[in-house]
Amino acid sequence: MIIVTGGAGFIGSNLVKELNRRGRADILIVDDLKDGQNYKNLKGLQFIDYQHKDDFLQSIENDDFDGTDIDAVFHEGACSDTMEYDVNYMLKVNYEYSKSILHFCMQHRIPFLYASSASTYGSGENGFREGDECEDALNPYAFSKLLFDRYVRQVLPEAHSQVVGLKYFNVYGPQEHHKGKMASIFYQLYHQVKETGKARLFKGTDGYGDGEQKRDFVYVKDVVKVNLWFWEHQGPSGIYNCGTGKAHTYNEAAQAVIDALGQGEIEYRDFPEVLRGKYQNYTEADKSKLLAAGYDGGFYEMKDAVREYCDFLDAGGYFRYGK
Repeated sequence: MIIVTGGAGFIGSNLVKELNRRGRADILIVDDLKDGQNYKNLKGLQFIDYQHKDDFLQSIENDDFDGTDIDAVFHEGACSDTMEYDVNYMLKVNYEYSKSILHFCMQHRIPFLYASSASTYGSGENGFREGDECEDALNPYAFSKLLFDRYVRQVLPEAHSQVVGLKYFNVYGPQEHHKGKMASIFYQLYHQVKETGKARLFKGTDGYGDGEQKRDFVYVKDVVKVNLWFWEHQGPSGIYNCGTGKAHTYNEAAQAVIDALGQGEIEYRDFPEVLRGKYQNYTEADKSKLLAAGYDGGFYEMKDAVREYCDFLDAGGYFRYGK
């Protein structure tokens, strides 16, 4: 059996779908469906069971899985709202919960692969290399992820099974409808252009021109590919960047959507005051450690991925069962 936490979420559901394509349906999905929307991500997936995240935590604390053959735990579940400022809540959901699953996996020698975040690099002024010298946090979400990464580094010498953290950069692709304002820029631009003919971007800030802020946009299929490469190849434990290594401007992102749809134009709006001092104007993964670990799967070109994603949204935007 394979366990995927956050399996009804964006990255988790894409991971389950790829496991299905590879012939695996013996999957336990762990999530929380209370928002009333992410259940739709499950309709196109094959899995053996579903468990609420609180019940799952109780199960591992009770050692209910004793004797169960678990091949891996992919821990994708988290509160990913960068506008959530309740630090206690963030630490309970993203830090304490993750620690419990980590120790369960270490105790039973189960491969544990988890979602970290490029938000742990703060403003990026110190670069994007995995390690304390580059890391910072601009909001509670980033802090919760950074704290867990630091905890993993402390306990890693005690681990006798695989522990891999992946610092996701700006992920986009199918099954992110439920994320609302936290959905990728490509999802938002697709709907803006479809509805208004305008692709709305932020005006310049902190020395960047209008729409010239740059991010390392990574297609969700590549994120899944990196996860499964580490698991299937028994890649070395550690914390790695998961990004393309090539930053693109928001202007380039908007143009990719406009080109894919064959319509639209860019329009700029004022930079929100609420984001000043909390916004990453530039991210670009340093892939050196990832490549040194042996990963050779490559990454999509942004234009190709965006075109495929727009076609997917045109077709309804959800996975279909058995296809």
